[in-house]
Amino acid sequence: MQLIFSPPSPFVRKVHVTLIETGQLDDVELVNVATTPLKTDARAASANPLGRIPALLRPDGPALYDSRVICRFLAARAGADLYPDDILWEILTLEATADGLLDSAVSMVYEHRLRPAEMVYAPWVEAQWGKVSGALDALNERWTSHLKGPHNMGQIAVGCALGYLDFRHSDRDWRKGRDALAAWYADYAQREAMQATMPS
Repeated sequence: MQLIFSPPSPFVRKVHVTLIETGQLDDVELVNVATTPLKTDARAASANPLGRIPALLRPDGPALYDSRVICRFLAARAGADLYPDDILWEILTLEATADGLLDSAVSMVYEHRLRPAEMVYAPWVEAQWGKVSGALDALNERWTSHLKGPHNMGQIAVGCALGYLDFRHSDRDWRKGRDALAAWYADYAQREAMQATMPS
């Protein structure tokens, strides 16, 4: 299999962590591409009609894309219990919350990186951070208990989302007023797979 990826992408990181955690990293060739919404890499476009990464090329079926689809496939392929039935809806909601947080956080980066400075719309950027903050508050106040216990995809998704905030939005200080979530992440970030996929 081949994974079309770019290391700074938090959605790619989620898949990369899942590969390590499920012992499948050696089964996949990592194909590094440089792609943006304005200039899509041809390999990304070929694997995913939306031109987004990650995308997983399989020898026995069509390419899979969207990190949630790929992670679910990899967990099933490895027989890994990352989506246990008894808390499935909680895990899927955690994953959706983390991915939604990332949608806003990534769009903030693109707003500054891809637009001329005079066209950056500050109120829109702050509105996106408001969505990030709302997700962080929910995770801290209502979901921290669900981040404990046996390892699962909710933890991977939230861990990669928080790591992206440190990587691209460290000036926003997401930890302030969110002690429970910050304490959980301080411990989770030490996992071998998280350390091995740290963006730089």
